[in-house]
Amino acid sequence: MDLCNRNDIQALLQRHGFHFSKAMGQNFLIEGWVPRDIAAASGADEHTGVLEIGPGIGPLTRELARWAGKVVSVELDRRLYPVLRETMADFDNFTLLEGDAMKLPLRQTVKEQFSGLRPILCANLPYNITTPFLTACVEAQCFDSLTVLIQKEVAQRICAAPGTADYGAFTLLMQYYTQPELLFTVPNTCFLPAPKVTSAVIHCRSRKAPPVEVCSREMLFRTVRSGFALRRKTLVNSLQTAFPLPKERLTEIVVACGLEPSVRGERLGLAEYARLADALAAEKEG
Repeated sequence: MDLCNRNDIQALLQRHGFHFSKAMGQNFLIEGWVPRDIAAASGADEHTGVLEIGPGIGPLTRELARWAGKVVSVELDRRLYPVLRETMADFDNFTLLEGDAMKLPLRQTVKEQFSGLRPILCANLPYNITTPFLTACVEAQCFDSLTVLIQKEVAQRICAAPGTADYGAFTLLMQYYTQPELLFTVPNTCFLPAPKVTSAVIHCRSRKAPPVEVCSREMLFRTVRSGFALRRKTLVNSLQTAFPLPKERLTEIVVACGLEPSVRGERLGLAEYARLADALAAEKEG
């Protein structure tokens, strides 16, 4: 059975009485090169434990299982459980976890499922959970890398440079924890049903150490979030949304960090935000 062949897919789904759910954002791959290239980009091998989210009928799951020591797939849609048991029947290194990936205790799951293996994430992520799930993954700090097929616009945000339209707080979060690289785009014609957007595959290699040193990681991201709270406004005005200090004092702190008083938050990189966060932390303690 070819899980990327439209006729085989339709026959499989009809056999199990399955119908697509828009609410779950289900879009199945119908071009074989896509799961093959994603699996290859993940770097999975016999020493790797792969966590996959939203396997669907299993085209990427199969490719990963051919290379990885173990594949654990998390699926929310109960209607797909018997489908996956059929399509993955030949692989004894595959485990299906039934449930909601957003409620998954990531560190615990990695510890329990991938003992002795190098843990990575590889998935065709549902569009509706991309940002919160990737946030949870990087903050858990339990994967060597993340290789995901996501909406192209989100991939561009993750890889964006300061001063560009795509640059934002999510960019800085992902770039603090990982080194992201946009690998290739995937046209909407590669899916059934076809979504309205183009997708892209991104590989995020987890950093061994943070790219910047700060007194408080919590303060760093509080500062980052506030810096983008009022886009197209000055950084000082944006900071006022999170720090109850007089505008004059905030301006003094910004200038003391080597920044222009009129600078906007989207112009700052991680190093500038790190200096600013430490200065604001010192102000709070003082």
